[in-house]
Amino acid sequence: MDPTFQQYLDAGLRWFHVVAGVIWMSQLFFFNFVHAVVARGYDEQMKRKLVPELMPRALYFFRWGALFTWLSGLVLIGVVYHVGGLMVPTDATPLQRGIAFGASQALIYFGFFLYDLLWKSPLGKNETVGALVSLGLFAAMAFGLSRVMAGRALWLHLGAILGSIMMLNVWMRIWPAHKKIIRGLKETGPTPGPEVAALASLRSKHNVYLSIPVLFFMVAPHTFTLGYADELNWAWATGAVIAGWAAAKFLFHKANSPAPLKAP
Repeated sequence: MDPTFQQYLDAGLRWFHVVAGVIWMSQLFFFNFVHAVVARGYDEQMKRKLVPELMPRALYFFRWGALFTWLSGLVLIGVVYHVGGLMVPTDATPLQRGIAFGASQALIYFGFFLYDLLWKSPLGKNETVGALVSLGLFAAMAFGLSRVMAGRALWLHLGAILGSIMMLNVWMRIWPAHKKIIRGLKETGPTPGPEVAALASLRSKHNVYLSIPVLFFMVAPHTFTLGYADELNWAWATGAVIAGWAAAKFLFHKANSPAPLKAP
């Protein structure tokens, strides 16, 4: 590929990726930190009036922002790391290259289904246990990939794997659940049971917890060279997930407290 063309392509993809990501993340944070709190005060009449008008509009930008963020991220990884040759260390063997590519692709496209099984299993019924198992699986995945990938590629691919889980959560769990809720309120379909709204709420909450580490993995490799160049880069990555979860927990606590309602 011509170097000049690749630079323009890289810049254009990054721009598109960031814009789509801002659209997606803004809707995600609005749903969880604003709308979810306000909606608790809706009576049945308000739900039937507001939800069918608000949610389809907001969910339109939410789901398509998610999809285009994911697609542009995959193309960007392909251009920069697979075509650009930055996937593995320069002294990597063909076997190492093959393992790095195969493992990353399998986790990007199928990691969601492992996550989905975990949170549908008895382990997922207890939020603390599910979170600890998820963290253990992430640390194991990060360690395994760190044995075959270059440090910077590792962090970007970890972000892509978590981002894939988030995107599929939107399209396979959150959006289908909300379609049922909207149809029930508009009386164009059966009224779903409370488990439908509970599933959408849980997976949306998971996406918030995943989003902060994902944003770190997308940004940090361009500036924070010490972490991904270290032999313990997988441990740094796991630490970033823990820190991101702590930040998300604080934001949920803040959103559910009366403090934001105080007048300036």
